[in-house]
Amino acid sequence: MKRRAMGLAAALFATVAGGIVASWAWLGMAVEMPQAPVGPGEKLQCISYAPFRGEQNPFGPDVPIDVRQIEEDLAQLKQVTSCIRTYSIDHGLDQIPEVARRHGLKVMQGLWLSSLPDLSRKQIEGAVALAKRYPDVIVAVIVGNEVLLRGEMSAPQLTRTIREVKEQVAVPVTYADVWEFWLRYRDVAAAVDFVTVHILPYWEDVPIPVANAARHVDDIRRQVAAAFPDKEVLIGEFGWPSAGRMREGARPSPADQARVLHEVLSLAKQQSYRVNVIEAYDQPWKRQLEGTVGGHWGLFDGSRRVLKFEWGVAVSNHPAWRWQAAGGVALAAVVFVGALVGGGAWRPLASRVWLGITLSAAASGTMIGWTIASIPLESLTIGDWVRSLAWGAVAIAAPALCAMAVAAGVEVPSFARVVGRSTDRVEGRLAILLGLVLVALTLIAVQAALGLVFDPRYRDFPFPALIAASVPFLVCKTSWPRLRSLQPGAETVAAATLALSAVYIVLNETLANWQALWFAAGLLVLAVSLLPGQGAPDSK
Repeated sequence: MKRRAMGLAAALFATVAGGIVASWAWLGMAVEMPQAPVGPGEKLQCISYAPFRGEQNPFGPDVPIDVRQIEEDLAQLKQVTSCIRTYSIDHGLDQIPEVARRHGLKVMQGLWLSSLPDLSRKQIEGAVALAKRYPDVIVAVIVGNEVLLRGEMSAPQLTRTIREVKEQVAVPVTYADVWEFWLRYRDVAAAVDFVTVHILPYWEDVPIPVANAARHVDDIRRQVAAAFPDKEVLIGEFGWPSAGRMREGARPSPADQARVLHEVLSLAKQQSYRVNVIEAYDQPWKRQLEGTVGGHWGLFDGSRRVLKFEWGVAVSNHPAWRWQAAGGVALAAVVFVGALVGGGAWRPLASRVWLGITLSAAASGTMIGWTIASIPLESLTIGDWVRSLAWGAVAIAAPALCAMAVAAGVEVPSFARVVGRSTDRVEGRLAILLGLVLVALTLIAVQAALGLVFDPRYRDFPFPALIAASVPFLVCKTSWPRLRSLQPGAETVAAATLALSAVYIVLNETLANWQALWFAAGLLVLAVSLLPGQGAPDSK
């Protein structure tokens, strides 16, 4: 009997392992790119640049960035572009024109306008002084960035400021904002030398999928050009994120970022209009404002300072897929060993029990590589790290413990028997660990679900970890019909919260968002696992 059980386990494990490897080979498959928009010896027209690294940010005291840091960046950027766009003169950014001169780069000098008059005045005076000091480097002054969008200045105030700067500099002057605000405040265009418009398909009120992004950019540019026929229209910001949450059908990923940039820059080249790409390097500080997606718009990785893709070369969304597959196979092995240790090697298990163990190993094994890769990607603050590590812990612990519990005939204890009065608590190490993991999973799942209901815009969908952890508990619930089901109580409230949240999230994110669909499915699986059922005596 023991040999038969081990043989069956080995056969099922081999099947699961093959499925995990095949799944990751498919996920890691490189996506072919269109023809390179940048030919040999050519460079990007311009690219947005900020020098902040790691924990550096533009908030707080005006502490200058070390000029050597800017030197390193511009020495690298001159290989890919002939121009950089800046947004401010604070935090040592006023050193950029001098460094750019040494590297043969031109600068579109930005100055930051806000609702604070004194700070705006400092920005104006500083940018004007730089334009006069570096006339061979600064090719334009951008007076304000999205100040109308933020509602920090009125259009008449902005127009007066633009004209004030124009009177003092010899280079063209412009203002930069999203395309809707140029069409809403058309009088501003009369004060500028050219119109600088931001077109970001990912951030549109109705997000634009990758397949339609290039056409959307071209349509909007034509619309703005038709509104201001006597002005050149510069696309002052265009880009796509390489990581973060989907917005409806708009997915951030390395391959999608590369594809959109290929298509839009090729179109701009064909039709001879200028595009400034946002941005040179990933900026971690933006994650404080916009979540994971905010920190991943760079052509270069923010920490290693390496290009994310090469023009015209296929791009994989999961280049480390072999390691992720290996980790998944290892976890699946732990699940099957857990089943054998829990009793499967000597105790005959029903076919449905082995089927459940196989399903649990396949789901958790496939998703664990994704879960682990997401931890550093989605973690910025201490709270982020704690939450991400908690997801990783339950995603690893749940399948192993549930396999042992199912094989040994150990029930999942209710919350009250785990964290309730000491006289009512469950006995047995396996049952205690199983209950603690379920409590932890439920808490972080409810927190994530409610966050995506009440404040969803910048929140990620932790679907890989949720699937990896929730499927094993469903297997626990369904594998042994005679095990006592969870009793009504906190579990019922949590299950209702998860189920209602899942419905809302799908309706809010639309069926185009497959990340939301997977997350909602995980919530429903966990909700079913928590629902009380008909009581029955323990299996002996």
